[in-house]
Amino acid sequence: MCARAVSSRAHQWLTTNCQATPPGRPQPPAAAGGPYRTEHRYSLETKGRPWLFIFIKSRAPNPGTLPYFLQADTVAGRVELDLDKAESLKSISVAILAGATAVGQEEQVFLTLNQDLWPSANDKSGKLAKGKHTWPFSFTLPAKVSPADAKGLVIEAPPSFTERASPAYIDYRTVVTVKRGAFKMNQALTTSFAYLPLTQPEPPSPLRQLAYKEGGRPSKLFDAKEVEVECTLAVATPLAFTIGSTIPLILTLKSGDEHALDTLATAKAIKLHLLTSLFSCDIGSDAMEERAERRSNTFFLSGSGQAYFWPSTEGAKEAGKRTMRGELEVKKGIKPSFHFPRFTVRYTLELSPFSTTGFTALGTEPGKSLLSEPVKIVTKHVPGVTPRSYAPPGYEKPEENDYNSAVGYLENGNQRFYHHGGFA
Repeated sequence: MCARAVSSRAHQWLTTNCQATPPGRPQPPAAAGGPYRTEHRYSLETKGRPWLFIFIKSRAPNPGTLPYFLQADTVAGRVELDLDKAESLKSISVAILAGATAVGQEEQVFLTLNQDLWPSANDKSGKLAKGKHTWPFSFTLPAKVSPADAKGLVIEAPPSFTERASPAYIDYRTVVTVKRGAFKMNQALTTSFAYLPLTQPEPPSPLRQLAYKEGGRPSKLFDAKEVEVECTLAVATPLAFTIGSTIPLILTLKSGDEHALDTLATAKAIKLHLLTSLFSCDIGSDAMEERAERRSNTFFLSGSGQAYFWPSTEGAKEAGKRTMRGELEVKKGIKPSFHFPRFTVRYTLELSPFSTTGFTALGTEPGKSLLSEPVKIVTKHVPGVTPRSYAPPGYEKPEENDYNSAVGYLENGNQRFYHHGGFA
């Protein structure tokens, strides 16, 4: 019998624990024993008797969750064997394996780290005495890997990944293997663990850093992009944002019709979503190609958050012009951006046609955005820079609209039965 943690537990752990500290919240003090404060225990039984054990220390908050590691962490622990009689064995080893699997396809292993525990150079008898035996082990997780499908490229190691309705997943695991020799069955003890790479954006502009530090407002627009001339959306640069932070936004409307401006310059009329796209391939490195063919059975869309807006206090109602400030929360439950041969997770900001009574956007196809801006989601803040929210004191955020409903989608080929509300 092989003891292996179910992959959905890895998703649950990553969703609830592996996130950046929210803006303005201090980091918790390190527990005794450093970051690897929790020891996990897994065992393999035969006829109800545990005899093979693995103990792993990790960053997880308690032993009941999966072991959790960050990029370049050390995976260390020990393997124990408790024999009720002397046995002749061929070898005992421990390994770390990581692989990507698509539905209906064999797993493509992209990381293999192995350590032989027994026999050692001083013990070549091939026989272990009755009783308990212990061997320590230690591995360092690499920041980069070279998958077979990557055509020789060395790329960033992806995070653990498993989502409901996803056609693919990435699994990291430790495996203890006991080989018993010819005509005897080998036995293995396997457990998954959660892995998160460390990624961060480039530093924001000096002006925005000063605004964060002094608690003031930036005095200029960032990365303004004009949409149909009537609407300009400004997004803070660089276009990379940390999980748990907010994306600062400014929306400017210009028109000669004051009534139209007053109608559109409202929080309920503006529909700006953070959209997740999951591109999965059966073979090859197509998922890493920006222009790869996106068939309905390989490309999946899901909403991961909606921006909220309020009137700007700086020239909010000028003649022929309205300015709205806004933010979009990068929720704790989403995964960071990553590119991998089997599948890729990307994010875009999608500005849908304005939604208000008596207004219809001309020249736009149903389900099409007015603006689509790629952004990157990362896992850690720039050192010394703490993003903050600019929402007015006491501001009540409006209820979010489901992305599919906002763009008029039903569950179709491109949505592939994703539950509403994005990844959970």
